[in-house]
Amino acid sequence: MAQVRERRLEVNDYADGVRAGDRAMLGRAITLIESAKPEHARMAQALLQELLPETGKAHRVGITGVPGVGKSTMIDRLGLNLVEQGHRVAVLAVDPTSTRSGGSILGDKTRMSNLAQRREAYIRPSPTSGTLGGVARRTREAMALVEAAGFDVVIVETVGVGQSEVTVAGMVDFFLVLLLAGGGDDLQGIKRGIVEIADMIAITKADGDNIARARRAQAVYQGALAILTPTSPNWSTPVLTVSSAENRGLDALWEKVVEHRARLTESGELAERRGSQAVAWMEELLRERLLAALEADADVARRRAVLEAEVRAGKRTPALAVAELLAMMGLGPDRGADRGADRAPGTSP
Repeated sequence: MAQVRERRLEVNDYADGVRAGDRAMLGRAITLIESAKPEHARMAQALLQELLPETGKAHRVGITGVPGVGKSTMIDRLGLNLVEQGHRVAVLAVDPTSTRSGGSILGDKTRMSNLAQRREAYIRPSPTSGTLGGVARRTREAMALVEAAGFDVVIVETVGVGQSEVTVAGMVDFFLVLLLAGGGDDLQGIKRGIVEIADMIAITKADGDNIARARRAQAVYQGALAILTPTSPNWSTPVLTVSSAENRGLDALWEKVVEHRARLTESGELAERRGSQAVAWMEELLRERLLAALEADADVARRRAVLEAEVRAGKRTPALAVAELLAMMGLGPDRGADRGADRAPGTSP
């Protein structure tokens, strides 16, 4: 008996399924935007354009912290609190990708086991695929899709590896940094740059014998923040203590998130910030497409290998090498003038 082939999904199929809150279709849509195939990329962009009117209404919260600080435990408990208040919560948890195998741990549904059981919540682990700082390559697009599916709180959990957190802060409305107390000098173990971009700092595991240490750390960080430039002229970064195990301090934490959104909305800063983020997203895609076009041109790829060898050997400056490659693609200042015009003396084409 001949096997019936499954009908190929079109953009409107994905869009209708996402709008209807179909979890299976939402998962397939996110898989589509994560695909590197050109055909899938075209469909993904058409889908995002179709769903654009349904995006942008959610609270976008980035959460980071060093390994062991309790990110997943806190998100699990906070997410349950929000669900019980009537919210729909989506968690985009960015997993570390192995530099050897390309594999990803993808264990977030087990680390957030309570939240994962709720129909009002959606947890999507995404491998970093080697991108800067542990931010998944398509996190922004995934955020748009879960918003279109009706989730009004979107939490992006990062791997907490330093510089990447700047990237996360650039795609959310509120950036929360989790810290531990009792590790010696409380100002060590996290870069000043991360503290500077935080909209709030929460000292975790403030329970049992650790309560006093957490309060001391709270005072230290609050004092340090007093001499730093705040993230917004409309907001002063608070420092709270929380205990996920005892579900203490999390309601106050969320109240600060809501207060922050209200202040930035009233001042017009939220709309301005999101507009700037959208332009940054466009520029990032432009760089990505230009690099892809460069790599797809066989002649450019061959010449690039030669130029890389010359740069490595000190026979050509990196700037001249880039100028030649751009000229080959018709993107140089002379728009395709003689490819060898800027060739360094003594080098061959």
